[in-house]
Amino acid sequence: MLNFETRVGPDLGANAPSYPLNEVPEWYRDAKLGFFIHWGLYSVPAWATAHGEGGVPTEESYAHHQYAEWYGNTVRIPGSPSWVRHQEKYGTGTSYEDLAEHWDAGNFDAAEFVGKLRAAGAQYIIPTTKHHEGFCLWDTDTTEFNAVKRGPKRDLIAELGTATRESGARFGVYFSGALDWHVSDFPPIESDTDLFRFRRNDEQFAKYSAAQLEELVERFSPDILWNDIEWPDGGKDNTEYSVAALLRRYFDAVPDGVVNDRWGVPYHGFITREYRHVENIIEQPWESTRGLGYSFGYNQEEGTEHSLSGEALIRLLVDVVSKNGNLLINVGPRADGTIPELQEAAMLAMGAWLEVNGEAIYGTRPWRRPGDALGGSPLSYTTKGSDLYVLATDPAAGFITLPAELRVAGELSWTSDAGAPAVAAVGTDGVVAIPAELCGSAVAVATISGAIQP
Repeated sequence: MLNFETRVGPDLGANAPSYPLNEVPEWYRDAKLGFFIHWGLYSVPAWATAHGEGGVPTEESYAHHQYAEWYGNTVRIPGSPSWVRHQEKYGTGTSYEDLAEHWDAGNFDAAEFVGKLRAAGAQYIIPTTKHHEGFCLWDTDTTEFNAVKRGPKRDLIAELGTATRESGARFGVYFSGALDWHVSDFPPIESDTDLFRFRRNDEQFAKYSAAQLEELVERFSPDILWNDIEWPDGGKDNTEYSVAALLRRYFDAVPDGVVNDRWGVPYHGFITREYRHVENIIEQPWESTRGLGYSFGYNQEEGTEHSLSGEALIRLLVDVVSKNGNLLINVGPRADGTIPELQEAAMLAMGAWLEVNGEAIYGTRPWRRPGDALGGSPLSYTTKGSDLYVLATDPAAGFITLPAELRVAGELSWTSDAGAPAVAAVGTDGVVAIPAELCGSAVAVATISGAIQP
């Protein structure tokens, strides 16, 4: 996967624009857990090749794309599995865009949907307002190709925005800035090189993208602008529709807002890592993002072998937070607006764990290193004020071994939903038993009070 912060666009020399100086706000760093919602025309077929960790040969990766939200591209690659299935299911006369007439979101209740994300621990929620297919989920004035005029016949972003804000969570928007297959006439993308070659960079398209983003900011005042696959090069200069001007106006409208790094310009907010394991602490605020399975959009081909269990999801969250990151986990609803049971099961498990152990996640910062493996359960660490949280990520081991600099603490307190914390002494060898009632947990949490000195 790409590191988008390394892509900074054309060299404009003395004509390069100036960008805002806004830092990543503390509320974002404190939030730790957000939910993506990938929902669009691709949710109608809800299909992609399910190949998981093993993957496929690089030269086949786009024809066998594991992201169901890329169906609109994959279906145009002759002979691809999606192309074959589309002919069988919808017939040769049905284009991808015709699927808008098949999209019935009749079971979608925004308050209920958002309630499930909040119960899973979400502090911010980011739906896809427009993915690469170009179908807009809000009542836009820029195109008739939207969810109010076609398909659901509803302003889905307005509904989600209202429900999110009423729930007390922050609301963000995902926007595909430089890819829009509805207003483009390129061959299908079949390689990473094509990803940047087969896209519009002209001034007219830059103005089109800018007008859509301006609508989203004006109508929803999003706390997060999450752009994807950069911005058209025709909008990276000093004009009023350029990225620099858009970001200045955004921060004027939402002073404590935040953006990501996928604009293809020198300005970055938080940096992103997609389906990537990060080895160590990243000093700059960053966000790990992935689906509960191997696709963001719902892929009906995925089963339990392709999806994160509740335990795996909790351990992923702990790992990311210990390294100074936020986790943006994705839910991919069915076309009708319901959450598949496999995804919901993992969400419920994470929510239950956070209900007990959230103090070790929300509002924390990393320690001097993310963790240790000295015997017994591997450890991850987070801090808050003067407290250090020790997170045992394999509590079935029955014990942990603390590093030398923590053995002087004297004692630690295990967090449990069974009542008062269980206090345990720390011996000179650093070995501490994990209480029996916590050995079946995904992650057991202990607190060493006063371990962090000013």
